[in-house]
Amino acid sequence: MPWFHGKISGPEAVGKLQPAEDGLFLVRESIRHPGDYVLCVSTSGEVMHYRVIYKDNKLTIDHIQYFYNLIDMIEYRLCLSPPAGWLLDISKLTLGENIGEGEFGAVYQGEYLGQRVAVKTIKCDVTAQAFMQETAVMTKLQHKNLVRLLGVILHKGLHIVTELMSKGNLVNFLRTRGRSVVNSVQLLRFALDVCEGMEYLESKKLVHRDLAARNILVSDDYLAKVSDFGLTKLDSKVSDSIKLPVKWTAPEALKKEKFSTKSDVWSYGVLLWEIFSYGRLPYPKMSLKEVKEKVDGGYRMEAPDDCPPGVYALMTSCWEQEPRRRPTFHKVREKLEREMGKHSPGPGSELRDRIGSGSGS
Repeated sequence: MPWFHGKISGPEAVGKLQPAEDGLFLVRESIRHPGDYVLCVSTSGEVMHYRVIYKDNKLTIDHIQYFYNLIDMIEYRLCLSPPAGWLLDISKLTLGENIGEGEFGAVYQGEYLGQRVAVKTIKCDVTAQAFMQETAVMTKLQHKNLVRLLGVILHKGLHIVTELMSKGNLVNFLRTRGRSVVNSVQLLRFALDVCEGMEYLESKKLVHRDLAARNILVSDDYLAKVSDFGLTKLDSKVSDSIKLPVKWTAPEALKKEKFSTKSDVWSYGVLLWEIFSYGRLPYPKMSLKEVKEKVDGGYRMEAPDDCPPGVYALMTSCWEQEPRRRPTFHKVREKLEREMGKHSPGPGSELRDRIGSGSGS
């Protein structure tokens, strides 16, 4: 389990929980009492150490309160101290209708302190801990092309609260509107929006690892924003338990589980293909096994119908086999801006207005 750190000392545990953001935790085996386990939780700038007692299939640290899982135990400990800025108060949240199923649980529409929000629920301890480790970082990330994380709520699992993106994900947005509503300049705008969000993550040395049109959300005013960057890591290795999205994952990430900004650039090339094919599934009619074998052998997807040659050239540069030969997101943005200059619309044809008038919601 990612939160289990084996037989380490108290000071070592404190070192691993730096910077000491509220809610970070780990479990270690006690050096002083071999066979016993210690829960170390960061609260109000300090790391507290609690001996975990396992009894009758339940966990306790005081023989008063008993818990069925670690996340509930963490919630209890954190509620004893004032919540940090990113730890939100469940009493101020109103949950509305279910608006979708995410990879780790249901997603609901809701309201928090008068703001419309989306709430992702995560029941699994391991996944919840992985998200909690990253949440403190995510709340500090602010960019117009990243979905804003407002904070988390610990209550019977983990609830991740973000701004609500009313137009849904980019795949469905493009599929349900098509060429009659969205023209190539608007496609370029979406591509540029995503690139700017990724350039910002690149500047922070953060890696997305699952960049795809399904993880791009569209706002009320037709701005595309990158979402689900909650498991971002720098030069990270992914655990075997996470299934990789083969059609979007760079060859070196599939083979060596090596993720970097350059593997994100590969995924961005596939996302560009999705945008300019109006939401088609990449590598049409090919099995995952075929995709792996053919891509390794040098195969690359053909340009989508009516795709500008400059955009297709950009896609193929993102799909260089050698990661170092792929452009940075900064370079990609410069090329897209040049492409946008070639396709700029005439006066009075603001495309975001046209999409709004041509498609309802």
